[in-house]
Amino acid sequence: MSDVARLAGVSLVTVSRVINAPDRVKPDTLRAVRDAIERLGYVPNLMAGGLAARRSRIVAAIVPTISNLVFSETIEALSRTLAGGGYQLLLGQSGYHPAEEEALAGAFLGRRVDGLVLTGQGQPSALQHRLRRAGLPVVQTWELGGQAIDMQVGFSNQAAGRAAAEHLLARGHRALAFIGAQETRSQQRLAGFRAAAAAHGGAEVVAELVRPPALVDDAGPRLAQIVAQRPAVTAVFCNNDLLAAGALFECRQRGWDVPGRMAVMGFGDLAIARAASPRLSTVQIRRAEIGERAGRMLLARLAGEPVEARTVDIGFDVIARAST
Repeated sequence: MSDVARLAGVSLVTVSRVINAPDRVKPDTLRAVRDAIERLGYVPNLMAGGLAARRSRIVAAIVPTISNLVFSETIEALSRTLAGGGYQLLLGQSGYHPAEEEALAGAFLGRRVDGLVLTGQGQPSALQHRLRRAGLPVVQTWELGGQAIDMQVGFSNQAAGRAAAEHLLARGHRALAFIGAQETRSQQRLAGFRAAAAAHGGAEVVAELVRPPALVDDAGPRLAQIVAQRPAVTAVFCNNDLLAAGALFECRQRGWDVPGRMAVMGFGDLAIARAASPRLSTVQIRRAEIGERAGRMLLARLAGEPVEARTVDIGFDVIARAST
């Protein structure tokens, strides 16, 4: 570090600040120190620095799966926001298993991460108690409702399900179907979907749930099974756009007109929703905003600054396209 300081013409404290808190360094100084680090091939001992500062400069995030594209934009935005504040992101995958999420959280706590980002709010009570006792900043994402462990940013999945049903009901559909996954957020959307159908004269809803993660190949067989058992079904709401794309493929293979014979609606507004033929109606979620807001909340807490709000509702939008 002294070699870097000498070459850049700055103090040891400034070099340390560039490594640990670059947002607090003037751009010209930051550039000079980073150039010196690159020229000398200096590799900071972050573990030693973390022990001295009682900070690891690492935030951990746990997602259910990396195979579902809906989480990728959130993680990218979270990583980018944290990097701007001098923090790195450590990522874990729970596979939708609460026990695995609890094990990952324990491993991250043992590695002294400075903050934690979780997906959803269904953590076991023992884990919630442990995280509160640990005292580190925690943000739960993708869900709202109930008592947060610390902070939360997301939207109401039940309200999103209700909005999807109301979109289909407004187009005259009374026999509805839902294809989703056997996991909490999917079931919340189904509950909202059914509640809206019940409020509109008791419209019928038939549901098919698959083991998560629910992907393209899962939709076709489930939709075929639904129609075989309930031929009156004329509209299907899928828990994500990949499932909805699979439903579109099934309709095309069977020669069903969309939306004439079967209206198809997705969730997430992925690129495939805009590229599909016909283009998919969907529920748009601001996935990147979830990651950015979570990162900003963590950075504020880690800097000892007040957080604007501990609960942030980013909402959602129903995007009507040709498939409905």
